[in-house]
Amino acid sequence: MKTALLALTALSSLAATAVRAEPVLLISIDGLRPGDVLEADQRGLKVPNLRKFLKEGAYATAVKGVLPTVTYPSHTTLITGVSPARHGVVNNTAFDPAQTNQGGWYWYASDIRVPTLWDAAAAKGLSVANVHWPVSVGAKGVTWNLPQIWRTGHGDDAKLVAALSTPDLVAELEKATGETYAPGIDESIAGDENRGRFAAALIAKRRPGFATVYLTALDHEQHVEGPDTPKAKVVLERIDAVVGTLIAAERKAHPDAVIAVVSDHGFAPISTETSLFRAFIDAGLITLDSAGKVSGWEAMTWPSGGSAAVVVARPGDAALVRRVGDLLERLKADPGNGIAAIADAAQTAKMGGNPQASFYIDFAPGASASNYAGKDAPLVKPSTYKGTHGYFPAAAHLRSTFMLMGKGVPQGRVLGEIDMRAIAPTLARIMKARLDGAEVPAIAF
Repeated sequence: MKTALLALTALSSLAATAVRAEPVLLISIDGLRPGDVLEADQRGLKVPNLRKFLKEGAYATAVKGVLPTVTYPSHTTLITGVSPARHGVVNNTAFDPAQTNQGGWYWYASDIRVPTLWDAAAAKGLSVANVHWPVSVGAKGVTWNLPQIWRTGHGDDAKLVAALSTPDLVAELEKATGETYAPGIDESIAGDENRGRFAAALIAKRRPGFATVYLTALDHEQHVEGPDTPKAKVVLERIDAVVGTLIAAERKAHPDAVIAVVSDHGFAPISTETSLFRAFIDAGLITLDSAGKVSGWEAMTWPSGGSAAVVVARPGDAALVRRVGDLLERLKADPGNGIAAIADAAQTAKMGGNPQASFYIDFAPGASASNYAGKDAPLVKPSTYKGTHGYFPAAAHLRSTFMLMGKGVPQGRVLGEIDMRAIAPTLARIMKARLDGAEVPAIAF
């Protein structure tokens, strides 16, 4: 009798915990700049669902990001509350000096070294859903997971996503929506609309207590065409409709839910790209074989859009570090190379950036880092894309977005400029969950 009473008491306690927890839907729009919503009328944008947050909720005028201001490090900060140096996702792509990983990214949640909002929500008793959030393959704490991953764009990528998702979830949602799930490599607006429908179906069927949804087409369009272009504006307006669908689904599942919209970085137009690979090859710091493949290196660049980490093979070798530093200073001295600033390891650490980097390069406005393009690539050339990000986070045009509305969120509250690391602890507090290790406090309403 006593054992049964204790078991009943424990079950009651768990149920009370789940009831007290508050539901949250977190939507990320890659590359959404604050002004795209705050100044929508002046920019000729019709985004009524996003504008609704300004009147019915609270919003930041700007969010200062992390180093580098690219998608995967930023999204990991958004769900952990810590800088890349601590959470471990220090770039989009994995470090690959020999170019053997076929462009592999930080897809796997096992690379995250600290607790996440997924973990915190699950510990609080909330069920958790994810659709396409970066660095989510194998994420613990996620009840229903559709992670982001791709390889070649071949049809087998669909099998890969299905295999790495919650068992049978892709098939279940394909049946519910009557559609085939968009491949991970698809960054088009049609892909976002597809994933939005899958997310809405998942919310309707499973009613998760915490859900994360990632939309990528705005970032893609701004890379290809540049920010503030007519095509980018059309994409954002269609994303706004996706947001409306997600809000409706969440409100139906949880009328009192808090819904948050975030982004990872701003955007800048570019016209040139600089290959530190070229400079390092010419200086004998990178050696190539007869096929143009890297066969050895003393220093290696790790590009991140508007910035680039420089990893030295032996960081304890003062002479080698000095040699690389001197080369970078000579490159910087020529304005045509587009280098604005060089941070050393201590300065990089102060910004919370990659601890593997002996130097971190910030490019000038209009310039960006080049990926490896073969042994004959020039030092500077016209850029492949018309827009990018990744610059040091101090730049005002790299600011990102945070808005939320719902139960307990004051209407029309302006939060001013905030630190990206404050978002995760704020959402954890709303869920009444515990997120250990966040580097800055939650935002006070």
